[in-house]
Amino acid sequence: MTTKILTVLGARPQFIKASTVSAALRQAGGLHEVMVHTGQHFDAGMSDIFFSELGMAAPAHHLAIHGGGHGTMTGRMLIELERVLQQERPDAVLVYGDTNSTLAGALAAAKLQIPVAHVEAGLRSHNRAMPEEINRCLVDRVSHWLFTPTAAARAHLLREGMADERIVEVGDVMYDLALQWRERAGDAAALAQRWQLEAGAYVLATLHRAGNTDSPEHLASLIDGLARAARARPVIVPLHPRTRAALAAAGLLPDAPGLRLVEPIGYGDMTLLTRHAAVVATDSGGLQKEAFFHRVPCVTLREETEWTELVEAGWNRLAPPGDATAIAAAIEAAAGSRGADVAPYGHGDAARRIVARLAADLA
Repeated sequence: MTTKILTVLGARPQFIKASTVSAALRQAGGLHEVMVHTGQHFDAGMSDIFFSELGMAAPAHHLAIHGGGHGTMTGRMLIELERVLQQERPDAVLVYGDTNSTLAGALAAAKLQIPVAHVEAGLRSHNRAMPEEINRCLVDRVSHWLFTPTAAARAHLLREGMADERIVEVGDVMYDLALQWRERAGDAAALAQRWQLEAGAYVLATLHRAGNTDSPEHLASLIDGLARAARARPVIVPLHPRTRAALAAAGLLPDAPGLRLVEPIGYGDMTLLTRHAAVVATDSGGLQKEAFFHRVPCVTLREETEWTELVEAGWNRLAPPGDATAIAAAIEAAAGSRGADVAPYGHGDAARRIVARLAADLA
């Protein structure tokens, strides 16, 4: 008898994470995956390109839900996901990370008494002003399987009273994919040809967190900081659609020498740019790790990070919005720096471990 796993996705980082687990599910006997795309990231550059580039089948259900406030978006997703779950009747629901899609998928399944598996469980920024923090805490509460990427995430869950048997430390699925793409993404010659950049001589930056994009003051200081950093070396910024809209609305689209604002890019090009950067500057959780996977120093453009082990190891440093001079100085200080030789994210077999546990428990 085939066991049905329904996967709920909606945002770029989830497509990346899911690609490794979906491949492992295809390879496992007796497991069938049904993929649902909520539509949270609907732009082709933030969605379609990842399915094709990472070898993922088109979703069986596309809900086309995006825009609106957090409550509106999550509520619409709940309604539609409940309908899909009642139609598909899966044996388990698989969710990733901390988006509104994650929360809606977990809540819809829990209400229907379908066990939930949460990949990337146990992460905590301890900042309840972040919508992502609320989402991840709630999802962990209703999940049956808590697949953690690190020992620190496991410790958070134990302190919060989660049952030890529900917690499975598997490593980080993004590390699985980074190892697979390390060489495939291209070398310094490919970087020069595709992006006209010299390896080790530029900064890769991304901005998309609501706490940054929804605040004109924060956004102005961050863009100013990146423009100042660009005086020393080029800064390339693949722009999230929300960030581009926020910059335009605030009249902040800059024309600064060395600062290149480009459209969203696929996983291969992002890996290429990350791997050869002098510094990565970002407010993304995933890109902080991807920088570390390629041993590139990172500056996190936030007050805090979920990935505290990278700060402790010296691979990451915080540069909160508000002071453009301090942001540029942090980027300059990170260039050429090295952290400790640590390996907190497993051995590149997280997807296999997740699928093995699901297969054993659902047999």
